[in-house]
Amino acid sequence: MSIDIKQICCIGAGYVGGPTMAVIADNCHHIQVNVVDINKTRITNWNNDDFSKLPVYEPGLAEIVKRRRGINLHFSCDVNHNISIADMIFISVNTPTKLKGIGAGQASDLKWIEESARQISKYSKGETIVVEKSTLPVKTAETIKLILNGSKDKSDGKKFHVISNPEFLAEGSAIDDLSHPDRVLIGGENDQAIKALENIYLNWINKEKILTTNLWSSELSKLTANAFLAQRISSINSISALCEVTGANINEVAIAIGMDHRIGSKFLKVGPGFGGSCFKKDILNLVYLCRYYNLNEVADYWQKVIDINFWQQKRITHKLVKKLFGTISGKKIGILGFAFKANTNDTRESPAIQICKDLIIEGAELRIYDPKVNNLQIEKELDFKESFTNHLSTTANLYEACLDADAILIMTEWEEFKRLDFTKISTMMRKPSWVLDTRNIIDRKKAKDAGLNVWNVGVDY
Repeated sequence: MSIDIKQICCIGAGYVGGPTMAVIADNCHHIQVNVVDINKTRITNWNNDDFSKLPVYEPGLAEIVKRRRGINLHFSCDVNHNISIADMIFISVNTPTKLKGIGAGQASDLKWIEESARQISKYSKGETIVVEKSTLPVKTAETIKLILNGSKDKSDGKKFHVISNPEFLAEGSAIDDLSHPDRVLIGGENDQAIKALENIYLNWINKEKILTTNLWSSELSKLTANAFLAQRISSINSISALCEVTGANINEVAIAIGMDHRIGSKFLKVGPGFGGSCFKKDILNLVYLCRYYNLNEVADYWQKVIDINFWQQKRITHKLVKKLFGTISGKKIGILGFAFKANTNDTRESPAIQICKDLIIEGAELRIYDPKVNNLQIEKELDFKESFTNHLSTTANLYEACLDADAILIMTEWEEFKRLDFTKISTMMRKPSWVLDTRNIIDRKKAKDAGLNVWNVGVDY
């Protein structure tokens, strides 16, 4: 017999919590799903009647929220009440890399996980299943269990089951990933709790795709999956530099190796480096764990994946400076795309951040355009200061970013950047009119025929 779930509470209304709970609500009309967050602005935006202004942009998400919000999908700042009525609570809060103290720069900061566990311990009632949804270091469940079970009155009737259910979402395709996942991983120690979560997923997912493990395997599987994916990106980016000096074409190399069934074609698209909330943070966490257990050679191996990613970003900046006669001081650079990838408004760890910062340090005047990232978010990521006034501006028009530019830098693979009017751009730019395509998405021949100089990463001939 499994535990009957009628009320779900998700702590954290961000890029994981919002879409995940929306898909659950859309497929489980018999369950009331309450998404809570202490960020009042974020909750206000989730409740906005203009569905184009939801705080998270994902194709298909707005349509689901429009269907289910106010029926069995709710967004609120009343964390304590929604914990008290929940049968199952998902913890989906941020776990950033620590900035100071022991493990700074590598270990995950679990203060929001601990805070959530303490709130659950205090306000929950009866038997409650607590689900780890955030990406967490191995053995975090042990900490959560200690907090839940160690601070409660034994006579209050409270009972907790902690299970791990990591997300495997690619931003930009999160709704499809949630609706048609490769697998759903559930790790735990209590069969009834595992079955309760499994029954939720069975409303739209085949049982064959649901994998159950112990808690620690589940936690480590998420870190390892992200590490392997990031490793592929760093590997193909490192080869792009070799292609440029040998005359090889990175696109042809990627196709050739991707056709090997042992390797496969996914995550072999060259670019300015990986971004997003998970890859860098999770690999650094893996490095920290390895060093903690004195596995220094393993830690060094994974650290190199991070190092190559940073090197690729620096390489692109150096390439631009070289193309513009060794200096970009006072020169206008159009930045097309600021999100870390297409089809999301997420800018966390976007390669554009470091590259833009480096260009500003070199004295460039940046004009940035992204179809989904607003100017306040861009300024926040670049730590905007008054001294930046002459070096940084944003625009709501793609072609305004190209006006009088010495070069334009394509940073995100948005569809509209694949259909640029190169003839128009050529008349707007200042010679020598360089287009640096870090994503290899434009038609190189059309751009050159329009009088533009073109550099594609990994294709330099």
